Amino acid sequence: MNKLELISVLKQRADLTKTEAAEIVEIFFDSLTEALANDERVEIRGLCSFFIKEYKSYTGRNPKTGAKVTIPAKKLPFFKCGKELKERVDF
Repeated sequence: MNKLELISVLKQRADLTKTEAAEIVEIFFDSLTEALANDERVEIRGLCSFFIKEYKSYTGRNPKTGAKVTIPAKKLPFFKCGKELKERVDF
């Protein structure tokens, strides 16, 4: 399912206009992104949680040349599946 399909399902089930459904989806994703950008954990009970993992910088190698390369520190978002979602998928 992509974003457009999500908007379509929300439109049908909640009896909204396409514009209203699109705005709700945008607000949700914007809020999620903003929280993660502020290093906050986002938890949707029973479904999933999103959190940020921090990685320190390290020395790696360029696979093509073999030269040492310094990889800078970074933060990446992670998704963790909730128990209820696991149970519903693995029926």
